[in-house]
Parts: sequence; structure tokens; C-alpha cells
Amino acid sequence: MGSHRRPARPGTDRSTRVTVLSAAAATAAAALAAAPAGAAPQLRPERPADTRAEIDRLYEEAERATEAYNDADERTDRLRAQVKRAKESVARGQERINGMRGELGALAQAQYREGGIDPALLLMLSSDPDGYLDRAAVLDRVTFRQAGELTDLQKAQRGLARERAEAGRTLAELEKSRAVVARHKRTVEHKLATARRLLNSLTGKERRAYDRASRGGDRAGLPAPAGAVSSRAAAALAAARSAVGRPYVWGANGPSGFDCSGLTQWSYAQAGVGLPRTSQAQRHAGRQVSLSEVRPGDLVAYRDDASHIGMYVGDGQVVHAPYPGAPVRYDPVGMMPVSSVTRI
Repeated sequence: MGSHRRPARPGTDRSTRVTVLSAAAATAAAALAAAPAGAAPQLRPERPADTRAEIDRLYEEAERATEAYNDADERTDRLRAQVKRAKESVARGQERINGMRGELGALAQAQYREGGIDPALLLMLSSDPDGYLDRAAVLDRVTFRQAGELTDLQKAQRGLARERAEAGRTLAELEKSRAVVARHKRTVEHKLATARRLLNSLTGKERRAYDRASRGGDRAGLPAPAGAVSSRAAAALAAARSAVGRPYVWGANGPSGFDCSGLTQWSYAQAGVGLPRTSQAQRHAGRQVSLSEVRPGDLVAYRDDASHIGMYVGDGQVVHAPYPGAPVRYDPVGMMPVSSVTRI
């Protein structure tokens, strides 16, 4: 194999080359030191406030991706169940067709046995003409039945072909949905890993300041709850309170860990109420009321896209699963812009 090393130019000795290379290295180092931050992005911005803002942005984007993951995962579960039912239906249909074919075969054999000799000759040879006529009548009925069975078999085969085609389409949708789930999972994990590295870059004092800021918000301005709280809302609220202190786990809906919509779904499930999996769907799972009418047990959705959700507990507070590293806890209802309040 030929060498790709460039030969030294005539008249250039080793010491000269070392000097040139050293100067070039020094120049490159100076250029890198003077390069703007955008040329080589740093993990942590220069100011702690900027770092905290970047962490918030990453958590917000991760939460949106988490809810998209939850939606795709829920759809995948539905499709998986549909594929299972379709396969079972196809198997039952095939078993039925096999049975119909067996019956048709038996009828065909009977017809052959009864009709294999000319009927007039059978009548002449028969010692019991009346018995022959009875058998001939039965043979006619068998032929008529066979025609009906054949028609039923053809219909069953066409139906089975349609079921198989539908099962194939559902299976293809399932594979696409699995790919979407995997894509959202990668997005969430990437953003959370970046946010975690930024959070770890803060000093202890800065982290405490970030935690205080993340729990900020307006808890005043809400009147005392008017009207009775339903039994199911009370049961759901008791379940949510029991989860305080458990960890945030993205994509989880309890009981050992939760994301935001997972907590509200699990809490209402303990009250016998089934909620959709995502915060966007949960905001439409009941009757929407104004924030001034909020009662304990109501679901409070945040941001314009309802990508975060919690449960109102009273006294201007919600219980919710905030973000990774922060357990289920109470925070002011005004911690983020409220987009809707839903009464289940």
C-alpha cells in the first residue's frame, strides 16, 4: 500500500518544520479562544438565569414530546388489541371453512354413491321400489343442500379474505405507530438528558433558587369553592394526595411513578373513572369551567397546547407531577399559564 504522507519540500529541515507547526498550533488555539459561543456551543450558558431558562425550555419540550409519546403508545395498544382480535377471528373463520369443506365432501361422497348407477336400472334391480324412491328423494334433498352449503362456503371464503386484508392493514398501522413511539421516546430522552446535565452544572445555591422559582406562582385570587364536590372527585383527589412524594417518571401512570397526565389518569381510575391517557385529551374529558369556579378534583391544564396538567386541591394549589427529579407535589395553581379547567 502506497504512503499518503506528503514529502518534505526541498530545503526545509526538521527544526524549521517544527517551528512552523508550533506557530500554526498557537494560531489555531488563539482563533478557537476568540471564536463566538455559537461556533462551539457550551453546555451551560454564562448566566445562571439563562441556564435555568434553558432547563425550563427543555423540560417543556420534553413534556410535549412525552404527551405525544403517550398518545402514540395508547394508539399502539389499541392497534395491538385489534390485531389480536383480527387474528382470532381469522382463525375461527378458517376453522369454520374447514368444517364446511368437510361437510361438502361427505355430501359429495353420498351423492356419488347414490347416483353412480342409472336411476331406472336401480329401480328395475331393486327388490324394494318404494325404498328406492325414498332414497331418490333423499338424494334430491342432499343435492339441494349441497348447493346451499357451497354458496355459504363461497361467502365465508370471501369474508375471510376481507378479514385477512383488514388484519394486514391494521398490522401495518401498528408497525408505523411503533416507529412513532420510538421516535418520540428518543426525543424525550435526549431533551431530558440535556436538561439533567444543565441542572447538574448549577451550584447548590443556584439549584435551590431554581427549585424555588419552579414552585412560584399566584395562589391568591380564587374564591372559596362553591357547591358540593362529587364523590368521584373526592376519591380521585384522595388518590392524588396519596401519591405525593412519588417520583416523576415520564411515560408512567402509576402506581410507583407518574408523569403529569399519568397521575391524573391513575387518580381518577381509583375512583372508578376512566380518563384518556394524554393531557390534551383529558382537558375534553368533562365539562369545562372557568378558573374562578374551580373546585377540588377539577383538572387544570397548562399552556396553550395543554401539555401539562394537574388536579386542583383547594386553597389555590394543585397536586401534580412536575418534571424529572421533582416528585409529585403541591404547587400554586398559577405556576404556569392556565389554559382550561375541566370538571369530571
